[in-house]
Amino acid sequence: MKLIIQIPCLNEREHLPATFADLPRALPGVDSIEVLVVDDGSTDGTAAVAEQLGVHHVVRFPGHRGLAAAFQAGVDACLALGADIIVNTDADNQYPGADIARLCAPILEGRADLVVGDRQTDKIPHFGPLKRLLQRWGSRVVRRASGTTVRDSTSGFRAMNRRAAAALFVHNRFTYTLESIIQAGAAGLTIADVTITTNPETRRSRLFRSMGSYVRRNGAVIVRSYGMYWPVQTFGVIALLLLLFGLALGGRFTYYYLSRWPQESGHTESLLVGVGAVVLAFLVALMAFLGDLSAANRRLTEQVLTQVRGLSAALAAQTGAPSIAGHHRTAAAPWRPEGRA
Repeated sequence: MKLIIQIPCLNEREHLPATFADLPRALPGVDSIEVLVVDDGSTDGTAAVAEQLGVHHVVRFPGHRGLAAAFQAGVDACLALGADIIVNTDADNQYPGADIARLCAPILEGRADLVVGDRQTDKIPHFGPLKRLLQRWGSRVVRRASGTTVRDSTSGFRAMNRRAAAALFVHNRFTYTLESIIQAGAAGLTIADVTITTNPETRRSRLFRSMGSYVRRNGAVIVRSYGMYWPVQTFGVIALLLLLFGLALGGRFTYYYLSRWPQESGHTESLLVGVGAVVLAFLVALMAFLGDLSAANRRLTEQVLTQVRGLSAALAAQTGAPSIAGHHRTAAAPWRPEGRA
């Protein structure tokens, strides 16, 4: 059983040493542990620091691509390197390395494909009241969208087995946290969460500049995910509301027309707006139909990509030379429990 811990990094030379030192060197049920750093175009020499520390693999982007791209590149690299379990953690040492054992336990026991660390956001000291409220609201929306019981959907501390890693694809450029859970629920993966602790804050979040930006960008990810995975339900509700609104206005015009006939009834505006709403409802219903066809094609494409990932990983295991863009294998030996070669 091979575990690879991936750490997406952007200018983290100051915080990476503490994060790396806190990682476990051995875990029950795991034969070997390796660490992979994804350098997202850092300009402070993060990749060089990672190699000096003894990181086993480095994947470096020539320019900044964003957290979602770094996460996806790390997962692809871990699969090609033969990982049975992949753990994702942050480079700012937010998550204690000791909790990786708890994170991997449900996967090792065969109870889950994807495990998310619950930070208990209501208890994090540096989270203000507004951020705690938004965290609860966002997690509730994601639970409804994914049909899961994940309590902390924005947590980046998570573990996955090969099945989950091969089936998940991040489509947005902002973050992988919300979309991957929604997609995992739609793919029928078994998701669990475990309670974890967090270390004191070492720096401000770089993912968003303000709370407004956080709400706008995460909100867009959720809405886009709804439209991508449940187009009929999403657009169907909108079409139904427009239809009911249009029929109500049309009924209002008809009532006044019949009650005042043969005199002029007025309320022509209700008729015009009502007709427009009904026409718009049919257009949105057509969007729902087209979205459903597109979703079917997307599911087929993802199945093909999942198979390609599996075949690529199997080929890399046979040849011993995985093809990973920007990958550099260091001289560090994998961490193994004492007594195992």
